[in-house]
Amino acid sequence: MSEPWLADSVGPNMRVLICGLNPSVYSAESGISFGRPGNRFWPAALAAGLVSVDRDPAHALKHHGVGFTDLVKRPTRKASELEPHEYRDGLPRLDALAERYRPMVVCFVGLTGWRLAVDKTATAGWQARPVGPARAYLMASTSGLNAHASLDDLTSHLRVVYEACKNDPSI
Repeated sequence: MSEPWLADSVGPNMRVLICGLNPSVYSAESGISFGRPGNRFWPAALAAGLVSVDRDPAHALKHHGVGFTDLVKRPTRKASELEPHEYRDGLPRLDALAERYRPMVVCFVGLTGWRLAVDKTATAGWQARPVGPARAYLMASTSGLNAHASLDDLTSHLRVVYEACKNDPSI
């Protein structure tokens, strides 16, 4: 039996590409990025105004120009199961995806992937290295396992991303 796989939710007129570290097995099986009920991505995205429907990547893409992918496509139960090289190996695919669809912002959800792939001292916020032609923004993981970040903190980060691209006339 093959492992489940979470397809990207991307397309033309995408303003924001949300990039997770890698999909959980639950997300891969359900087909929903950040799909696990304890993950705080969707509550934070709703509160920030980035999306208007909970756990619906197709609606987010069609109505808000918000797409989804992962730096590493291999689903795991925990991100700690990944090897550092897997994050680095995912960057060329991500650059190509951003080059093809031209989002204004690629928002990385999870510091670990960016730190292992790009800048080991990176902190949350705007990053110097773009992703393809897009600006890169880094924020903490929304996983329920990340007790260091509150829902208010996560919402604030997604609000920054929303504000940076909300006036895009292409949508």
